[in-house]
Amino acid sequence: MNAKTDRERAPKWKHDGVRVIPGHALDANTPQTPGMDRKAAINYARVGAQKIWAGTVNIRPNAKTGAHHHGELESIIYVVSGKARMRWGERLEFTAEAGPGDFIFVPPFVPHQEINASASDPLECVVVRSDNEAVVVNLDIEPVEKPDEVLWVDPIHKG
Repeated sequence: MNAKTDRERAPKWKHDGVRVIPGHALDANTPQTPGMDRKAAINYARVGAQKIWAGTVNIRPNAKTGAHHHGELESIIYVVSGKARMRWGERLEFTAEAGPGDFIFVPPFVPHQEINASASDPLECVVVRSDNEAVVVNLDIEPVEKPDEVLWVDPIHKG
């Protein structure tokens, strides 16, 4: 094969390579859960992503979201600013908190609720999911009055 043929077959990296999505250009046309503002940055429709979805979640001070899960998808939440309180379980009976710089992992099908634990500061997070679909299943769960606290457990924090 000659060099010209190789060039013709090569991907057009200028348009199919690295993509930068400006923070002010996120897409709010994504499934929503009451109490939060979810926006897509990376998905199939915007950049052709095949295996991941990424975006932002903002929760106003002292607000809590409705209970929901994300089907078969795994989710990672990175807290940019504010104080997150997560509730999860069949009746949202478990709780843990995270602050700026912390990561939260939500396994598939786990009913959960995000809460802004601050009465004055917004909660701002980055979310990444294990597929390019924006799966959100909103649930009708009545949260318990006093959920059990569960400490973060990882290789550094043994519990």
